Amino acid sequence: MKCPFCGHEESKVIDSRESKKGISIRRRRECIACGRRFTTYEKIEEIPYMIVKKDGSRQLFDRQKLLRGLLKACEKRPIPVSKFEEIVEEVESKLQERPEKEMKASEIGEMVMARLKDLDKVAYVRFASVYREFRDVLEFKQELESLLREK
Repeated sequence: MKCPFCGHEESKVIDSRESKKGISIRRRRECIACGRRFTTYEKIEEIPYMIVKKDGSRQLFDRQKLLRGLLKACEKRPIPVSKFEEIVEEVESKLQERPEKEMKASEIGEMVMARLKDLDKVAYVRFASVYREFRDVLEFKQELESLLREK
């Protein structure tokens, strides 16, 4: 495995662990040349999963895109990155369980919002405002009021 710091071609594995859902293997490595440590993930290559967008178009599922959206919604919130990875893994495993290997973007959005609602209300509202495309302050206010009623 090529070192991301010095580019050396050899590294040794220090620790290997299966991810919580068993989707990937996390390997902690150390570069033979510079001694710096880095993490790699090993996954089985499978059939690509498709996301059906609102307009009916299809695009490949991109876990990094989903993770970036979560990070943006949760910016400056006290949520560990491991929680985002759990959410992304949960979505990915739901997609893998489906025989047709497709999922509507709306299903993913609802799944993520349900998890964020339990995790952090502010992050939930941020994500919902983008996902549901709030057009004005009134829609934002209605979402906040429904959250307050649930308490």
